Amino acid sequence: MKTHRTRHLFALAAATGLLLTGCSAGDPASSGADRADGFPAPAQPRGGSGQDMDEDGTSREANPDHLSTFALDVDTASYGYARRTLADGRLPDPSTVRPEEFVNSFRQDYERPDGNGFSVTVGGARTGDDDWSLVRVGLATRPAESRDERPPAALTFVIDVSGSMGDPGRLDLARYALGTMTDRLRDDDSVAIVTFSDRAETVLPMTRLGERRGRVHDAIDSLEPLSSTNLGAGVEAGYETAVEGLREGATNRVVLVSDALANTGDTDADSILERIATARREDGITLFGVGVGSDYGDALMERLADKGDGHTTYVSTEDDARTVFSEELPRNIDLTARDAKAQVAFDPETVADFRLVGYDDRRVADDDFRDDRVDGGEVGPGHTVTAFYAVRTKPGADGHLATATVRWLDPRTRTPHETSGQLETDALHDGLDDAPARFQVAATAAYFADALRHPDTPLPDAPSLRELAERADTLADLTEDDDVEQLAEAIHEADKADRAGYGDEAEPASR
Repeated sequence: MKTHRTRHLFALAAATGLLLTGCSAGDPASSGADRADGFPAPAQPRGGSGQDMDEDGTSREANPDHLSTFALDVDTASYGYARRTLADGRLPDPSTVRPEEFVNSFRQDYERPDGNGFSVTVGGARTGDDDWSLVRVGLATRPAESRDERPPAALTFVIDVSGSMGDPGRLDLARYALGTMTDRLRDDDSVAIVTFSDRAETVLPMTRLGERRGRVHDAIDSLEPLSSTNLGAGVEAGYETAVEGLREGATNRVVLVSDALANTGDTDADSILERIATARREDGITLFGVGVGSDYGDALMERLADKGDGHTTYVSTEDDARTVFSEELPRNIDLTARDAKAQVAFDPETVADFRLVGYDDRRVADDDFRDDRVDGGEVGPGHTVTAFYAVRTKPGADGHLATATVRWLDPRTRTPHETSGQLETDALHDGLDDAPARFQVAATAAYFADALRHPDTPLPDAPSLRELAERADTLADLTEDDDVEQLAEAIHEADKADRAGYGDEAEPASR
């Protein structure tokens, strides 16, 4: 990554923070035009010349109807792994950087819905040059009122005990995290433990906790690293155990803890993925992937979770593990929505071009938005999902800018639901300094990620890494948020590695 290129990317980060706190109409879930089936429909544009981004970051002509459609994603693993890599003095491989996962790692303050659906918050800000603005679409679900509100859980922990897991920060973290999680579960929850190295073994069959927590802790404490990594065998045994212990009326989930570096047995990703897809279709078992280790198979873990209707995260410290297993996993046990998708309709009367930041692997054909056979994302209670668009408005444009609609299925009845939010041009902020701090944080994370992902194809008006790091420092002081302070540290590390010329495979820069 060249510094002068990075400087251009980051001028738009300043733009990103210029996001609105709410819908232009003042209602976070204001509806679009009604359809015959009772759902609010996205605005139906009449053509245009929008631009989107290919996976390699190059711009291409977007759909002439000005629609953008993607599956929702609440993963955070990409950001966690990038922080670990940057702490080692290296820039992350661009292929492991997913901007949406950077953004979703930070707390948002969207309004929450009253019921079990989504709120939709649409806002934006002008960036200052060439009529570009940044538009943010924010989706949020209602948090669970208590841990007793959810159905019971049947969790099958599939633990990598291969030789590589013996390195510091891997199996020891897994043991710590599992012990923490066991103490957080309810008496009516169930746990099974499967381990794998060169072969898989069921250490603990599905066990109702109740008075048996000590038995679960003993099984966790007995975990020791062995030899090679037969990930395929672990996945297969884990799902077999989950099927055998399947509980009707419970949330049945496999929790895979691994560095995802398969090196023996079935290492073919497609065949491993097919086993997960079969269990998902036939038994409704979902996957939560937890990545560990400085050498980490990010791509495989991401594909496993996507195929298994689940999520991924990454842990590198005890604080990370405590957060994931005490907060994130309990929140991920229950589901608010299955196969959730978002569609943003930009008005061709006001919008000339647009680019979606991130979601490269989550794009959905526009015509499939209301096809409920097409896979979307799974979202639990208390989650937020954010998407950013760089949008160029037509000169002098005034009026309706965009309608954002989210569609999802009830996780138990499979009944479809939709809700929408609107944005008008007069609701755009004029500058970054006018935006609330949380929007600036989200903007900083999004454009930092975009710079790492697409160093040679910058978004409009992006500031340099150094400028972005200074902004993050200011935001850390303003918010007094440890997560924002860690973001600032990561950007400083990226700037240092960038100036030293160290990429993912290079020697670490001196620190």
